[in-house]
Amino acid sequence: MLKPPSIHPVNERLPLPHTLLESGHLSSFYGDDPPKGDFPVQKKSPKLCGSNYPLSIAFIVVNEFCERFSYYGMRAVLTLYFISFFHWDENLSTAVYHAFSALCYFTPVIGAIMADSWLGKYKTIIYLSIVYVVGHLIKSVGAIPSLGNQAVHVVLSMVGLFLIALGTGGIKPCVSAFGGDQFEEEHTSERSKFFSVFYLSINAGSLISTFVTPVLRGDVKCFGEDCYALAFGVPAALMVLALVVFIAGSGLYRKMPPQGNVLLEVCKCIGFAIKNRLKNRSHHIPKRDHWLDWASEKYSKQLIGEVKMVTRVLFLFIPLPMFWALFDQQGSRWTLQATKMNADFETDMPQLVPKESLIQVLNLAKNPVQVTIQDQDLFQQPVEAFQNPAEYSNLILNGEQQNLHFILQHQGSSLTFNYTVKEKSVYSLIVFEAEGSLSSRLITDLKAKPENGLAAVRFINGLSQDVNLTIDSKQFVAVQKNYGVSEYLLLERDKYNNGKCITEMGEFTLDLGLLDFGASYTVVVTNVSGDAVKTWKSEDIKANSVHMAWQLPQYLLISAGEVMFSITGLAFSYSQSPASMKSVLQAGWLLTVAVGNTLVLVVAQAAPMAQWAEFVLFTVLLFAVCIIFSIMGYFYVSVDPEDLQEKEEKNPSRGNMISLVTQKTKL
Repeated sequence: MLKPPSIHPVNERLPLPHTLLESGHLSSFYGDDPPKGDFPVQKKSPKLCGSNYPLSIAFIVVNEFCERFSYYGMRAVLTLYFISFFHWDENLSTAVYHAFSALCYFTPVIGAIMADSWLGKYKTIIYLSIVYVVGHLIKSVGAIPSLGNQAVHVVLSMVGLFLIALGTGGIKPCVSAFGGDQFEEEHTSERSKFFSVFYLSINAGSLISTFVTPVLRGDVKCFGEDCYALAFGVPAALMVLALVVFIAGSGLYRKMPPQGNVLLEVCKCIGFAIKNRLKNRSHHIPKRDHWLDWASEKYSKQLIGEVKMVTRVLFLFIPLPMFWALFDQQGSRWTLQATKMNADFETDMPQLVPKESLIQVLNLAKNPVQVTIQDQDLFQQPVEAFQNPAEYSNLILNGEQQNLHFILQHQGSSLTFNYTVKEKSVYSLIVFEAEGSLSSRLITDLKAKPENGLAAVRFINGLSQDVNLTIDSKQFVAVQKNYGVSEYLLLERDKYNNGKCITEMGEFTLDLGLLDFGASYTVVVTNVSGDAVKTWKSEDIKANSVHMAWQLPQYLLISAGEVMFSITGLAFSYSQSPASMKSVLQAGWLLTVAVGNTLVLVVAQAAPMAQWAEFVLFTVLLFAVCIIFSIMGYFYVSVDPEDLQEKEEKNPSRGNMISLVTQKTKL
């Protein structure tokens, strides 16, 4: 049987657990003593400025800063990349984002096995960092719009994300532990301070990149659109730098040989116990005190006793993924929520009720027009030419629909028009001059804000010739002459300054300005002058009114909750397990994050619902989990691992080889 690695008791000040969880670096630095046995003597690294800090840790800290910059910088724009570059819907984008996040927390198990059982920490970091770099490069190339079609972009991006997940997850259990290996056994205080600096570099890299890469995406344009290639390329360059820096310090490192993987031993012990119990189901075979006692034919009492302690704590981990399911939505659902928030004031559509409709007047004539509607007391003042309506007015009807007389008074003349108006509808009455006389048209408007934070825009062609409009490289619309009206187009929030208007007279520049979150616009093409077309824009539905700053309380609350959740959770679980099993608990904790992300993936794909309803669902589920966890905690009996271990040694399992059906058991 492999000897478990030597691991410190938890008697040193722990690094801040929420920092560990945010970075995913829950490595077994508690067990960083050099392994006992006949291993080659490790050389001592030069010291930093005459201190007891080895020079090699400088390379490790810089490497970690660059790696965290690359990971969080890429992830900061990942959901927006799926939506705006691939044009996936929100549910698919959320599902893929959380599938990637889950994979990043499953792969640490692979990295730990590689490092402890095969390659050692140093080679594992090198090889998986190369995989990491290749993944970043493929991901960046896949974001170049001119390279192939969308299928090519999706394949390259998914391959890149898979390699990134394998790389970042694989090195999680190695880098900080490798840093701890650089200290001699007597320098425990310096080692503890190193981890504070180490996790400071993690937070610095993630914080800076979270601000930088969105700026690179939005403020820099390449290939005629947002520059995702640059937003992914800069993190890729930082990961290349991380690898170069890490290799540069190779001659200074203390490199420990593989020590054997205790996690693998635990899994084998559990598997053997289950298999052995299933093979010996006869009533003639005596029962054993604990199901893990069925592993006593192959594994030592000490290991079995330690596994019992661990499984008690792992059982308490079962409800924890629900917290991470909510917490990790900061990069998906909460990001999407932020994209729909912008304006500073509340101005929304009035509520539509039976026997009522809404109407506004758009006067596209050269002079003011007085509008009078049958049986309605509206529009007391003349409507000025190209006057942007302040708000819609209510039309009171006598049934589900009503034919109304509209009287227009213009320069001493009076004209009457009849229009049928339906209840719970929204209208614009456009007034214009055609062939020397006044005319009008009643058109239907949007009833509610565009979904998903998009902007809606329609066009009215005031020219005497048809026009073809190009809004961007993907949106085209044709509008008939003499005040023809187009359908609504749904566009992402942006400034549209470089559109084109093609008429019989030639091609002209079309400048729509900013189309804001959740707003609806009517754009009137009035005339052409020089090399540009003249337009007038009316904001029919105001832009989204809730400011993005209102997200701050929810971020602060969930961050405060995560601090308390992680610190108490890790401190408790570590106090309830033997020293040799710390790394097993770390793996179990990381897997709760992976499972939590998987839950979001399932909800987004299997049960799509309105965003507010999904938020309520996760709130209710987390509340239920809190109650369940409270009950589990109430009945949990706290133990001292050392006392429990002594009890196991004094009271061995009743099971033994004689009580088994020998022909069914392979030892």
